[in-house]
Amino acid sequence: MTTQASKPSRPQTPIDAVADAYTDKLMALDPSFATMLGIPGHETEYRDYSPAGHDAMAAAATDTLDQLGTLQPADDVDRVTVHAMRERLGLDLEVHQSGWDLADLNNIACAAQDIRAIFDLMPTSTVEQWEHIAGRLANVPAAIDGYILSLRAGKERGLVAARRQVNNVIEQAERHTEDDGFFASFVADAKTTGPTAAEGSALDSGSVPEQDGTPAEDSTPNESDGTLPQRTIDQLASGADAARAAYAKLRDFLRDELLPSAGETDAVGRERYELASRTFLGSAVDLTETYAWGVAELDRIIAEQEQIADQIAPGASIDEAKRILNEDPARQLNGTKALQSWMQELSDRAVADLSDTHFDIPDIMKTIECRIAPTQEGGIYYTGPSEDFSRAGRMWWSVPAGEDSFTTWAETSTVYHEGVPGHHLQVATATYQSGLLNKWRRNVCWVSGHGEGWALYAERLMDQLGYLADPGDKMGMLDGQRMRAARVVFDIGVHLELEIPPRWGAGTWTAETGYEFLRKNLDISEGQLNFEFNRYLGWPGQAPSYKIGQRLWEQIRDELQQRDGQDFDLKAFHTKALNVGSMGLDSLKEALLG
Repeated sequence: MTTQASKPSRPQTPIDAVADAYTDKLMALDPSFATMLGIPGHETEYRDYSPAGHDAMAAAATDTLDQLGTLQPADDVDRVTVHAMRERLGLDLEVHQSGWDLADLNNIACAAQDIRAIFDLMPTSTVEQWEHIAGRLANVPAAIDGYILSLRAGKERGLVAARRQVNNVIEQAERHTEDDGFFASFVADAKTTGPTAAEGSALDSGSVPEQDGTPAEDSTPNESDGTLPQRTIDQLASGADAARAAYAKLRDFLRDELLPSAGETDAVGRERYELASRTFLGSAVDLTETYAWGVAELDRIIAEQEQIADQIAPGASIDEAKRILNEDPARQLNGTKALQSWMQELSDRAVADLSDTHFDIPDIMKTIECRIAPTQEGGIYYTGPSEDFSRAGRMWWSVPAGEDSFTTWAETSTVYHEGVPGHHLQVATATYQSGLLNKWRRNVCWVSGHGEGWALYAERLMDQLGYLADPGDKMGMLDGQRMRAARVVFDIGVHLELEIPPRWGAGTWTAETGYEFLRKNLDISEGQLNFEFNRYLGWPGQAPSYKIGQRLWEQIRDELQQRDGQDFDLKAFHTKALNVGSMGLDSLKEALLG
C-alpha cells in the first residue's frame, strides 16, 4: 500500500498567505469556482459577469502582485510560487487591458456554457442540495444579464467574436430554452428521482458534505416514495423556468444586437493569437517555427501510422487498417452503459498496475469515476476531486445525439489521457499536496499547455511502458497524436493566415480549406468534427497547446536527462514534476531546472 509517508510538508510562509488570500478572494468573486472545488458556502451564487465583475477580478490580481512585490521567497517553493503567479496574474491583466475578456464568446468555454455547466458538479444526495440547485437556477438570469452587459461593452469597443461563434451560441442557447432542453429535463429528473439522481447521470454524487452535518428543517424527503417535498419541486420548476427565460434573452440579444456587428473572418490575427498562445502555454513560442514543426510532426506521425497499418494487414493503407479494426467485434462497444463500464475497468486496471511501480499513487487518489456526461455536445473531459476527496476525480464522456456505437481501439489511449497517468494523476496529486503547495498552486493555477501537454506525454509513456503493444491500440494513440499535430497546423495556419504546406493544398489557409484538412486528419464523426472545427476557430491557441505542451514537457525531461546523465531517474522526475502542480511551462522549467 502506498502511504506517502515522506510527503513533503512545510510551514506557511508570507508568500503562501498572499496566494491563499487571493484564492479565497477568487472564490468570493466566482462562487462557481468554490463549487468546482467542493467547498461549501457559495452554493447558489454566480460571479458577476458584467464589466464591473471583470474589473473586480483585475483589481484582485493587481493587489496580489503588489503584495508579492514586497516579499522575499523563503524557499524554493516560494520562488516557484512567485514566478508562476507573476506570469499568470500578469497575463490576466494583459487580457483585461486588451478588452477581449468582455467579448469572450465561443462554442465551448465562455459564460454561455459555464453558467449551465456548473450544475453538472452540484451534488444531489439531499433535499438541501436540491434546494441549492433551485437557488442557483433562480440566479441564472442575473448571471446572463451581466454577461450581456459585457458583450455589449465589448461591442462598443469594436471587440466582437466572429459571426460563426455568435451563431453557435445562439443555437446552444436555443436548445436550453426548449421543453426537452437541459433545464426542463434536469427538473423533470428531480421530480422522479428525488434525493438520489438517476443512474449513470452526472449528478449521482452526494460528494460534498453537509455544512453542519444535518439537513435543513423541513427538508426531509418523503421516505415512503423517495420523492422531493412539493415545496422543493416547485422551487426547482420556478428556477428552471427563470433559467430558460434567461437563455431566451441571451439568444435574442445575440441574434438581434450582437450578430449584426460580428465579422465574417474567423482568423484573429497575430497580435491576439500571440496573447492567446501565451495564455494557454505559459510560454512565448516562435509561432512560425512552431508551425513548421507541427507540419513536420504531422508527417512523422502519418509515417508511423503507415508502419502500424502494415502490421495490422500487410500492404494495408491507414484507412484499410482502421476499417479492419472497426469491423472487429472484439473491439466494439454498443451503448453508453457498455462504454462507461469499459472506461471504468480500464481506468481501474491502470491505477492498479502503475501504483508503486512507475508512480507514487496514495490510496485516497486511487478512485476515479467514469461517467457519461448529461450533455450531448461532444468531447471527453476530466474534473478534479474536491479538496477532501469526498468527491472523486471524474472522467466525463459527452456523447453526441444519435451516437451509440464505440470502438475500443480508438479510445484506449484517451482513457489514459484523461485518467491515469494523465489528468487524474496530475490534478489529484496537486490537490493531495496540501502540505507542500498553497491553495493557489493546488487549486487555481491550471495551464492548458502544462496539463494537456502532460496528458499527451502520458499517452506516449503508456506506449513506452508496453500498454499500447496491441497494434490497434497503438493506431488509436497515433490517431490522437495525429489529431493534435494537425491542430497545431490548422490553428496557427488559419488564425495567422499562413501558407498551406504543398501536401495539403495551395495558397493561404482559410476556415474552409482548414475544414477539409481536418476531415483528412481527424478520424471522428461528422458531429464531433463540426464541434472541433468551431472550437478551434473560436478558442484560438488552446487546441495547439496540447501538442506544443507535450513538446515542451519532453524538452524539459531531455534537458534534465542530459544534465544528470546516468543518475537520471524517470520515476523521480515524474514525482517531482507532478508535485509542483500546474503552472505555465516557463515556470515549470524554472521549478525543475532553475
